[in-house]
Amino acid sequence: MIARTSVSSTKTCKVSLQEKKRSCLDPVGAGMPRHFRTVVALSAVFGLAACANNGGEAPIPGAQTTPIIGQPKAPSVGLVLPLSGRFGAVGQRMRDAAKLALSSSGAPALDVQDSNGVGGAAFAAQTALSHGDALLLGPLTSADTAAVAPVAAQAGKPVLAFTSDSTQARPGVWVMGLTPEQQVRRMVDAARATGRKRFAAFLPDNPLGHAMADGLKMACHDASLNEPQIVFHTSDAANIQEGLKGLSGIAARQPSAPVVPVVDGPSAIDPTAAGGASVSSPVAPGPVAPSATPSFAPPPFDALLLGDTGLELAQVISALQDDHIDASQVQIMGPALWKAFDTKLGALHGAWFAAPDARDRNGYIARYKAVYGQPPSPVTDFAYDAAALANVVARTGTVDSAALIRGNGFMGVDGLFRLRPDGHVSRNLAVFQIRQVGGSSIVVPASRDVALRPS
Repeated sequence: MIARTSVSSTKTCKVSLQEKKRSCLDPVGAGMPRHFRTVVALSAVFGLAACANNGGEAPIPGAQTTPIIGQPKAPSVGLVLPLSGRFGAVGQRMRDAAKLALSSSGAPALDVQDSNGVGGAAFAAQTALSHGDALLLGPLTSADTAAVAPVAAQAGKPVLAFTSDSTQARPGVWVMGLTPEQQVRRMVDAARATGRKRFAAFLPDNPLGHAMADGLKMACHDASLNEPQIVFHTSDAANIQEGLKGLSGIAARQPSAPVVPVVDGPSAIDPTAAGGASVSSPVAPGPVAPSATPSFAPPPFDALLLGDTGLELAQVISALQDDHIDASQVQIMGPALWKAFDTKLGALHGAWFAAPDARDRNGYIARYKAVYGQPPSPVTDFAYDAAALANVVARTGTVDSAALIRGNGFMGVDGLFRLRPDGHVSRNLAVFQIRQVGGSSIVVPASRDVALRPS
């Protein structure tokens, strides 16, 4: 049995299926604007890790593997990470996690290379491959992945990259991070199961927003739904207000103006009074108009995808209230980033986000803490999971793309996942719902079934 390891102005656009992907989505977000640094930093929090599932059954955390007598020695695997420089501390912790995943008897040797050294990530990858490494784990960022991919392709070796930028996915290069596209697809599937068919998005005009938009239009396309209307907005409050008004069609949804009842009886103007002064003439009491709240027609969508955090999210929430968009008519959906501050999102009660179930990480956390004396930072999940997957595949003696594309997938600390031939990763995520009193709870559990979405 293989040890379980955790492998964890307004601009309105209709996004075409051919639209080019935007900027990188990396766990560290180097040199990115403020909104994007938040996105990539927290995307690491939900980065998927994976330990292998042998035969579709979840392996036992911490179990040791006894090598088979006569089994050939597992080939070594290369680990390309920044061990120095700005992200050296991050790389070192990820290295420790990878070592932990390969600590059992018979595991392949780990050949660690510094992507921040002379020659950068490409040279580090070349060095690892010159040592005969059968598989590359890493690198960390999208830019480094782009540099390593052609080197690995020329050598015919697969890459399990730690970036969350899905544009780096290609045959032989897998994006192991939790991508916005994965989150959106999970929510679209769950929303469809509740009868939602008309999807729209109101998203920040930044890399995360465009990645979520791409995920939404692809999910709708694959489900044979109408193309969603997508509006991007800036961080300006007025731009947010006007953009949502246009998307929601609030002007056409306004209730009719209340009708003032006509009361029969004598005139309130006494013609005999001097100057025709108004007097309090008794009039017959008329009916009292009800004071019911006006009813607004629903917006032209029944599911709305958001992508903001921070101050911009507060402005979006205000605009939603102004435009009478709430959970009674629309399923609001957002990014996994909301998990980090869900206790402050009571105004969005009923809204969804898709993320791994953190309880799945408990075994990995305990093991890491026992060895290193401190709990692992979430970004280490990438390295731990990839190394654990490599451990299983390398023991077979044949490490290639075909060995990585398992029909029943792998069970990771953040749930079941499967590597697809195109370099993308299908993941089973839980759907969380924001509670009115703050916080969130799982309303659609992550499936433990091995039957994942076909490629």
